[in-house]
Order: sequence, then C-alpha cells, then structure tokens
Amino acid sequence: MHAVFLDQQTFSADIALTDIKKQLTSLTCYPLTQPDEVIPRAKDADIIITNKVLLGEALLAQLPKLKLICIAATGINNVDILAAKKLNIGVTNVSGYAKGSVPQYVFAQILEYFSQASHHNLNVEQGLWQQSPSFCYHGNGSRELADKTLGLIGYGTLAKAVETIALAFGMTVLIAERPNSAELRNGRKPFNEVIEKADVLSLHCPETPETTNLINADVFKKMKSSAVLINTARGAIINEDDLLQALNTKQIAFAILDVLKQEPPASDHILLRKQPKNLKITAHIAWATLEAQQRLINIIAQNIADFMLNKSTNRVEL
Repeated sequence: MHAVFLDQQTFSADIALTDIKKQLTSLTCYPLTQPDEVIPRAKDADIIITNKVLLGEALLAQLPKLKLICIAATGINNVDILAAKKLNIGVTNVSGYAKGSVPQYVFAQILEYFSQASHHNLNVEQGLWQQSPSFCYHGNGSRELADKTLGLIGYGTLAKAVETIALAFGMTVLIAERPNSAELRNGRKPFNEVIEKADVLSLHCPETPETTNLINADVFKKMKSSAVLINTARGAIINEDDLLQALNTKQIAFAILDVLKQEPPASDHILLRKQPKNLKITAHIAWATLEAQQRLINIIAQNIADFMLNKSTNRVEL
C-alpha cells in the first residue's frame, strides 16, 4: 500500500510517523498541497492522509487507485463522503485524541480571565507592588470559579472532560439541548435557558448546517452582560459580525476564540482588523499539545491497519 500525506505541516515537526510507516509499503509526505497539486501527487496512491485538503467528487473521480482517505481530524467537512462511498473509497477520521488538550486549553483561558494571573505577574515586573503602601497590590483583582455557571453547547468527549474540570472547581454545569428541539434529553436543559444563565459558554459542537451561525445577535442579546464565550469547535458556529457588535457594545463581557471561519485568517479579517480589548484569539492550537498530535497520528496508523483487515474502525458513514 502506498500512501501520501498531503499536509504534514499541519502537525509539529517532531511528531513521529513511525506507526503509520509500519503499515505501508511507502509513505510520501508533502508539507502542504494546493488544489491543483492533489491529483498529480495522489494519482498512484492507495491511501490519502489529509487534515484540511479539500477532496470533492470531481477530484476523487480522477483517483481510480484510491482505496482509503484518512482524515487527520475529527471534522469531516473537507471530504465529500457521499462521493467517496459511491466510488467505493473508505473514509476514516479520528476522535478522542484531544481529550486532555482541549479541556486544558479551555480552563487555561478561564483561569487566566478570572484569576488575572498574567496581570498580577506584570504588576510586580513593573514595580507596582514595590511601591504599594499596603502589603498587597490588588490591581484588577480576581474572582472565584466556584458557584459560577458553565454552559456547554455540544456534549461529546471534549465537553464531558471540560465538565469534569468545572465540577472540580465547584461550578454548576448546564448542558444545552438543540435549539427548538421538541424533546429534552436526559440531563439537558433548554438552549435558551443555558445561554441566559451561563457565566461561561463553551462551544463543543460540530459545524453543520444547523450549527452554522448558531451563536448570533439573538443569542448575544439573551446572554449575561458579564458572560464569557469560548469557542474551540469551529469558527462558523459564531456569526463573527454579530460577535464584534456584541463585544463593542458590551452585550457580553469577553470572548476567547481558538477558531475562525476562515483559517488562516486574512490580515484584514474583521475580528483582527478591529480586535477589541475584550476579545482574545489564538491560532487553532487548543487541540495541538504534542501528546495529542502524536495520539492522533497513532490512531491513523491503527485505522490503516484495521482497514487492511476489513475492519470498520473509525469509518465515517452517512
């Protein structure tokens, strides 16, 4: 079996591909692949490994040797799954690899916001404590997480791990039902109740037609003016124009985004060009601890091994 990895540069340089190579006759890696480079690079491949390269129906039809697409992520938006099925091409993804990484990021950001650790460190670096007439220098102060309410949109592996940490801090956790759902599943609360009560609202749902622009002007109007919004899921879940308006008018207190609708963003992206002080953006790194990246790669290796044994491990089926 010959495989091509079309966008290895989406992983850190020191992530080992040893387990994948063990499953293959050969593996050819490319840092990144542009749309017009996919066919020449993959025309002789039995397996494509890709994180974000788009693989649509017209392209897949020109790859008659292709047997398996290994998506190096949980999201499957970059592959036409129905077209792959029609062409008898298997598709696998990975999940659970970031169950330590994403919750750690979420709470690193929550703790930074409520504890103001960087601010207090800077106060000493700038000599403000040394000049204080009192034994302590309060600066911006800090607040406890205990008795705050965390709202979760989406309740998969990552959200459940976030919930565990929140409960350890004494937070109340509310899990949102889908908007306008006729049924309320066990343990869920109505969507509007969650967004109205949340001190912190953390997004963990996939990007689908139903969740695109889910967090919009109507939602911001219902949230607490003191609320913090955190998105480690997909950028398109939030209407970015509405978010900017909500932050500028103080409809919500703060937003922390690890994802944007366009990635990487243009230099004049609306949230970067006019970035308010109550918005923090990181470069889609919540998933990417070294441990999580290696775990993901090793899961791909297992997906390939099981595919060769006609097992359906992590097969994507619509």
